[in-house]
Amino acid sequence: MYKIVRKRALHETVTLMEVAAPAIARRARPGQFIILRVNEGGERIPLTIAGYDRERGTITIIFQKVGYTTQLLDTLNEGDFIQDFVGPLGKESEFEGMKRVAVIGGGLGVAIAYPQAKALHELGAEVDVIVGFRSSDLMILLDELKAASTNLYVMTDDGSNGHKGFVTTALEERLAAGVKYDTIIAIGPLVMMRAVCNLTKPYGIKTIVSMNPIMIDGTGMCGCCRLTVGGETKFACVDGPDFDGHLVDFDESIARSRMYCGEERQSRDEHCNLLRGTN
Repeated sequence: MYKIVRKRALHETVTLMEVAAPAIARRARPGQFIILRVNEGGERIPLTIAGYDRERGTITIIFQKVGYTTQLLDTLNEGDFIQDFVGPLGKESEFEGMKRVAVIGGGLGVAIAYPQAKALHELGAEVDVIVGFRSSDLMILLDELKAASTNLYVMTDDGSNGHKGFVTTALEERLAAGVKYDTIIAIGPLVMMRAVCNLTKPYGIKTIVSMNPIMIDGTGMCGCCRLTVGGETKFACVDGPDFDGHLVDFDESIARSRMYCGEERQSRDEHCNLLRGTN
């Protein structure tokens, strides 16, 4: 059992939790993830490690309430316990040789982009952080991102923060202005990461994406998280989650991500009354 020591609503659909997990906190690195079960009968879900505190022995996770399990997780409060909390899983991100980097996050992917930017910033790299949200009321972690970057660019689809456009809009402006990045890291919706890769490929800029496909066991045994990279089958849980974005078959990954949308909606609808009853 793993105790929730801090809970913070980032906005009405996104929650931050800090969980006491000393063994994981001692070994966690940026880019890795955990798998949790809310209770004994619950499903396993992967969540990226958004932060860790080795002295306090805690792991920070950030999640969006989109399905039954994340809605159930959000009913827990400080002092409550999570049944299972396993990790760190996946390969840590590799930052060697990176001097001038753009870290790009879209939507909830911003929560995953933050520890990447923070680690690079602490290593002395020049880090431009570009993040995008649908609207200004959905923006999260801006203070943290500002502290972890050399320059911070925030875009909104509707322009409600005064900067209308997508993350690719800001990136294209930077590239057109002659900024020379040695690496670009893109984290967010698949269509966003594909758009970033399509933009950077003609420039020949190394572009790393963080893949988050359907996942069950997180150890490479079930094969659910498979994807095609450079014509070869890879497993996001053990081979990633970071991959060369120019080699990822995004069309295949997007199709696989939509396989169980109907079942997810059915599960959410069937359990909504149950969840209301737990509040």
